[in-house]
Amino acid sequence: MFHDSYAEDSVIFNKKFEKLVSYIENSHSMTVFTGAGVSTLSGIPDFRGQHGVYTDPWMGLDVEEIISMTFFRRKPDIFYKWAKDVWYHLEDYEPNVVHRVLAKMEEQGLLKKVYTQNIDMLHQRAGSKNVMEVHGSPAFHTCQRCRKKFTYDEIAPQVREDKVPRCQACGSVIKPDIIFYEEALNENVLNSAWHDFSHTDLCLVLGSSLLVQPAASLPALAGQSGAKVVIVNAQDTYQDASASLRFRDLKQTFDALEAYLDSRTVRK
Repeated sequence: MFHDSYAEDSVIFNKKFEKLVSYIENSHSMTVFTGAGVSTLSGIPDFRGQHGVYTDPWMGLDVEEIISMTFFRRKPDIFYKWAKDVWYHLEDYEPNVVHRVLAKMEEQGLLKKVYTQNIDMLHQRAGSKNVMEVHGSPAFHTCQRCRKKFTYDEIAPQVREDKVPRCQACGSVIKPDIIFYEEALNENVLNSAWHDFSHTDLCLVLGSSLLVQPAASLPALAGQSGAKVVIVNAQDTYQDASASLRFRDLKQTFDALEAYLDSRTVRK
């Protein structure tokens, strides 16, 4: 696993955790925002952290250039060689306690919707139904000419065999439905996000350093609209000072939440 413990002293943690439980129980429209820190608990390498997948060059190339539309159009073969190990072995990873707890919260009617910066589809695999993928995901792929759709399960085996996936209908290159550099975010997702974060009463920010815009501005919108904002992230964020609660360790926080949800179910 790639997780380092940032666990707090139990006395300090328990005092804050009681407040968190109170916030959750009194919320009528909780919205969650997740980032790469949630994925690292499942063993997926961080993208932008120290020695992250996007931080270090790959075969002398800047990774952020590789995942630009300009580069993809010119050299899809190089893109897929890079992506093979990064984006096309996602089934090797399992949902972790954060994914499980968020799915349970939704099931118990405590959570309205999850917005994620992650492209690993682990929220859905854990059972969450209302998931908005801000940066898209490889669940579907699109032919760049005729726009025919393909599933991850259709494309991943080809990529793992070092093939550039091409459309059977027109022969054009197929691209994952992940938002590349030089592409706009999905307008429907953004409009939904502006509405939900401006109308939520509780926003949980999980495993995000809140650096990648415009997605990172969504929790700020919640705070400006009067919501309580709870941040759980190992590294500092620019919104820490305005947060209602601040935790460092995702596992400590969500192990406690899982135990609380289980006891809540038993009481009912």
